[in-house]
Amino acid sequence: MIEFFSELPLLVRALTILGVVLAAHVAVLLVRWLSRWLTGAQATAGIRKLRTVISLATSVVVFALYFLAIGFILRELGISMTAYLASASVIGLAVGFGSQSIVQDVVTGLTLIFSDLIEVGEMVNIGGQIGIVRAIGMRFTRLENSLGVMVSIPNRTIGNVMRYPRGYMRALVDVTLGEDPSLRGRMIEQVKALLPTVEEQFPGITRHPPSIEGYTRTSAGREFMRVKFRIWPDRVEPISQSFRQELLHGLRQLDPGYMDWMVTVNFEVEEARPASGRRPRGRDGKGQR
Repeated sequence: MIEFFSELPLLVRALTILGVVLAAHVAVLLVRWLSRWLTGAQATAGIRKLRTVISLATSVVVFALYFLAIGFILRELGISMTAYLASASVIGLAVGFGSQSIVQDVVTGLTLIFSDLIEVGEMVNIGGQIGIVRAIGMRFTRLENSLGVMVSIPNRTIGNVMRYPRGYMRALVDVTLGEDPSLRGRMIEQVKALLPTVEEQFPGITRHPPSIEGYTRTSAGREFMRVKFRIWPDRVEPISQSFRQELLHGLRQLDPGYMDWMVTVNFEVEEARPASGRRPRGRDGKGQR
């Protein structure tokens, strides 16, 4: 093709080069449009992987088109195609040595995507940064934290990863109730009245509205009600400190002898719900909550 091209008149060669450049540019635009169209579907796990592969393939194709177009132009200026390829190889080698961190980011990004270590839309803890995964790119993984701030983490720095399967940590608040039936009812109303104040005082702390899980009587005869909060893992203090102290203050107004140990707060990560929608079974064979 090169020999045939060199035998053409100068004007024809110039117009041909211009056509090659324009065709390369149109091809680049077409590849990018096709990439956006193919990745515009709903972000399922398979689609997210396809998006990354298409993004990487698009970058490679775009580079190849521009590289060839520039090569044809330089050849008409008297620069040998062999010298052009050799110089590009040397420059590429030098850039490769100087951009090892970029290569590490890309390799780690591909590993994250194809190993299903983390997925877009789930809550994770990466190096102390807790947030919802919004994007897994070639160089950066982006999280949205509890304050709505987007955090970009270089892929090469990702080490230990903690996953929160249900997208939150749950705080279980056990409130001991009084033995007097009339006092017991007033205590329950006091707890219910304080639940909405958590979100009012600490906006964004909860992932779902709090709920009363029920009432339990222990073998020692102590009866308590359990309240469940579904919260961000890095926002535990408002429950363990502020809400608990405010709750104790309200209960002491009803019963001056109410003790600190009578309100306990425990934190745990809730298991992911099975695909069938059934609750996982515990050791006793009963469904867990």
